[in-house]
Amino acid sequence: MLRVQRALNRAGFARRQFSIVADLTNDVDAWAKGATPQFAALKKAGNTKIGDVTVEMAMGGMRGIPGMLTETSYLDPIEGIRYRGKTLQECNEQLPKHPGSNIGLPEASFWLLLTGNVPTEAQTNALKEELHKRSALPEHVTKIIDALPKSMHAMTQLSIGVLAMQSESKFHQIYSSGNYDKTTLWTHALDDSVTLMAKISPLAARIFRNQYFDGKHVDADANLDWAGNYAHMLGVSDSPDFKEMTRLYLMLHADHEGGNVSAHATHLVGSALSDPFLSYSAGINGLAGPLHGLANQECLRWLKNTKKELGSGPITVDQVSDFARATLAAKKVVPGFGHGVLRATDPRYLIQRDFAEKHFPDDELFQLANICFQAIPPVLEATGKVKNPWPNVDALSGTCMQYYGLKQEDYYTVVFAVSRSIGCLAQLVLSRRMGLPIERVKSVTLDWLSDKTK
Repeated sequence: MLRVQRALNRAGFARRQFSIVADLTNDVDAWAKGATPQFAALKKAGNTKIGDVTVEMAMGGMRGIPGMLTETSYLDPIEGIRYRGKTLQECNEQLPKHPGSNIGLPEASFWLLLTGNVPTEAQTNALKEELHKRSALPEHVTKIIDALPKSMHAMTQLSIGVLAMQSESKFHQIYSSGNYDKTTLWTHALDDSVTLMAKISPLAARIFRNQYFDGKHVDADANLDWAGNYAHMLGVSDSPDFKEMTRLYLMLHADHEGGNVSAHATHLVGSALSDPFLSYSAGINGLAGPLHGLANQECLRWLKNTKKELGSGPITVDQVSDFARATLAAKKVVPGFGHGVLRATDPRYLIQRDFAEKHFPDDELFQLANICFQAIPPVLEATGKVKNPWPNVDALSGTCMQYYGLKQEDYYTVVFAVSRSIGCLAQLVLSRRMGLPIERVKSVTLDWLSDKTK
């Protein structure tokens, strides 16, 4: 009798896991069908002009050109990023939470970004179970990762690992067979995305433990949520607050429109009908670039250097102001302040600041970060050259990780990549569902631009 009951329990567990992907697929499809009339109307208005392109835009990284469709999030210059119309504060309040936690779960934000709906607690729990079910790394992937030299940057290893997992791609298998329905091909991109999300955190944790702990790994805990389990597998802190901080970090960094390097690279490669593994590997490679994904560790190093230069004892606002002026006079930047779009303090910074004030208000680096918050914006503003002198999320992210024992700064971008998989993959799935075409930007020559200026 006991054996029969166990079999029934396993069957019920399998049904729940199968149905949750079906539920998610249905929710995405419902959103898409609701958006179809607007999408069709806009295609009919395709010749309507929506902006002007200047020489500066063409030569300046296409910054400010409204030339890409992204539904998952929108970056408001004052309010910051919104996930499907919700501020991050609203997301943190409304998204389901792990028992005893106060942080909205990152996997719930994946559902929100895909569908526009906040998932129920039951849906979130079922998705958590599904992610655990799919989390095992293929044997060939572990062999590849374990064979890589420890001196290789963790982001390079992560990209290699994601590419190696491409053998798991149902999208690739179905497309390569030639036996598929174009209208449902997107569902395989969604299935791949769930699989990649499930495997990227144990992959990232394995890389970390190989590189810094001689390959001594920490087994997954199936009772934990996606982010909490990632924090657990890193093995640097048993504190529940470290799991909370990891949940917060992964939720706050999950998405940031479609035009940043990692999101755009994922979209660009995916627009050629590359599967999610190939596409997000490209996004990871973009995120590894110093101008995109290294900011939080650079901010932490700047804080440490500032503390070292100013010596022991209490540090004042005036001292930091003078140090910032000296930094600028030396033709160096003050990292963690300013943003390409935002024109106010980054809400992600403020949410992290509230977390730090609650959990480690007496930490010396956090206290210095608070002094920088008071001292640096007026210095930058006084130059007359900075459009936004206020801190962004990177000004505090590294400090939070450092406090809980995650001190390996070269690894921080990997944590960013685990988080950003949520938004990049959600955008990719919606692009396939809406049938967006291959991206092909028109490039021009210097002579062409010169002719236009005459």
